[in-house]
Amino acid sequence: MIDTRATMAVVAATLAPGIAAMAHFFGTGVLVNVGLAVSAAIAVEASVLRMRRQSVVAGLGDGSAVVTALLIAIAMPPAVDGWLVGLAVLAALVLGKHVYGGLGANPFNPAMVGYALVLVSFPADLATWPGSEGVDQLTGATALETLKHRGGETIADVWTAAHGFGAWGAHGFEWINVWFAVGGLVLLGLRLVDWRIPIAMLATLTVLSALCYDGGSSASLGSPAFHLLSGATMLCAFYIATDPVTSPTQPRGRILFGVLVGALLFVVRCFANYPDGVAFAVLLGNSMVPLLDRPLAQSASAR
Repeated sequence: MIDTRATMAVVAATLAPGIAAMAHFFGTGVLVNVGLAVSAAIAVEASVLRMRRQSVVAGLGDGSAVVTALLIAIAMPPAVDGWLVGLAVLAALVLGKHVYGGLGANPFNPAMVGYALVLVSFPADLATWPGSEGVDQLTGATALETLKHRGGETIADVWTAAHGFGAWGAHGFEWINVWFAVGGLVLLGLRLVDWRIPIAMLATLTVLSALCYDGGSSASLGSPAFHLLSGATMLCAFYIATDPVTSPTQPRGRILFGVLVGALLFVVRCFANYPDGVAFAVLLGNSMVPLLDRPLAQSASAR
């Protein structure tokens, strides 16, 4: 079994194809976000470790802060102000990690804590992404936001390049999701993540979207392919929801956790004010982990 440092290195490496795809479709702003987030993470992590009188070398050496920074950088629009990226990283490492005692003690996914704080506080700044050909294009809504606010238009009405849709998803998000799925399959093959969470989450999202898809009318909530290949679906399934610290440890709990995250993601996307619900779904799922990890016998006796 490899140690934390090696695990984080492999996770970061498998994120690279998805990040490259994002840079291809959205421009170099993606790489700027990565550089800003990683730099901020190193500075914040070192400062907090010094204040806590812990080893800076050991704390930075485990690589967890860098992976947290990468996830935040990926979640943020490429055109967002740099200080928002720094704020998200600061909140992630301080409020999501060290306030609970550091790596291994945090109940909530740090990257999602940081991202959710910025998303709730500055929703307009995180609402638009560059066009699919890069930063020279006008910014606009993502596929999920276009679908949510399409009014009386049918799926066919908005399934056009003019509305920012690609072959399957939007703005290249379909291919970005494919590459994050490829990286996730590598993690599964190396047994660095348990298959139960991503499979349960994706299966739940597929079933719910299939049940609520009527073929494309103005009331349709989007097809299974659309939900699987838009937004941060695959990133959530393989990299965020599977965080070993904040997800269940028992096989049954992991399946239930994946189902819960998938269901919450679909509900937020279709019925809440935010176009994507990864952060909210994962954080709410994290809060349920102690209950999901309880043995069946203990749960029955409690009733």
